[in-house]
Amino acid sequence: MIKSVGGVPVQPRHRLSCHCGAVVLELHLPDGIVDPRRCNCSMCRRKSAVVGSVPLDAIRIVQGEDMLSLYQFNTRVAKHFFCSRCGIYTHHQRRSRPDQYGYNVGCLEGIDPFLIENVPVSDGVHHPADRKT
Repeated sequence: MIKSVGGVPVQPRHRLSCHCGAVVLELHLPDGIVDPRRCNCSMCRRKSAVVGSVPLDAIRIVQGEDMLSLYQFNTRVAKHFFCSRCGIYTHHQRRSRPDQYGYNVGCLEGIDPFLIENVPVSDGVHHPADRKT
């Protein structure tokens, strides 16, 4: 759990926005940024975002729901959302935990993800759901 980044507190109700401001979400983050990580799958490697996790009911779209575009690939389980105007990835419904959203920490208002040290990398290239049992 990260309660502060570079001296900026993570608020229990924290706003997240895309670059152009068309999409604004409110996240319920009572424990701060939980489980921040990067992923090396083909999608995440290209967007290079630090992602935190929240339950599905911890994200509320404040504005711009009509501006969100959905992208799905491969198994089409994960749902990646982007602003259709500026192209910024805001959040996704996780493939490994469909009961959670991953969100772009870099979109949290006032938070600089480059100040978070030692961000672990998840092995999305070898995703557990792709393994044959």
